[in-house]
Amino acid sequence: MIHKNIKIVAAAALLATAVWQFTEKNIGNGIFLLILTLLVVLVYFKNEMLIMTLFKFRKQDMEGAKRILSKINPETALIKNQQGYYFYLNGIINAQNNLNQAEKDFRKAVDLGLNQKEDLAVAKLQLAGITMSKNRAAEAQKLIAEAKKLDTKGMLKEQISMMEGQMKQARGQKVPMWYNQSKKRGF
Repeated sequence: MIHKNIKIVAAAALLATAVWQFTEKNIGNGIFLLILTLLVVLVYFKNEMLIMTLFKFRKQDMEGAKRILSKINPETALIKNQQGYYFYLNGIINAQNNLNQAEKDFRKAVDLGLNQKEDLAVAKLQLAGITMSKNRAAEAQKLIAEAKKLDTKGMLKEQISMMEGQMKQARGQKVPMWYNQSKKRGF
């Protein structure tokens, strides 16, 4: 794992070398070095380890994703936005085994921020589920409302309505007939 400041220094050195090659009339070398500079800048903003973790998630290999995330030191290797996604992915992995750690990870991800509103909505919905399981209904209701506002595309509409139904059930209110908690929903 390469420190984020080393990536900046490498990009500056490659750019300086590319400019020098252009002044020496070595156009091919200069273009190649500019492409390398762009690659280093891309890796600075899109961390390679987080990308590998996302590929592991797509393959449903949670152990592999956890192993890759354990190699990352978020303070030294990631910029602020990437740190949010690091804790978001860690929260998803920890939600299966350790709810206390998952809650901390999701809170940190929400505090650091996520690029997409849908990711932030998922993080808040996960937090709502965790807080609901810990009998903190008021906080869960607030998080569900925030997730509903962030879900502009309606991708989480079904999950939000399911959570609201569970909240009503926990409070002892009547749940509508159409809401069937045991019904399996697939993608």
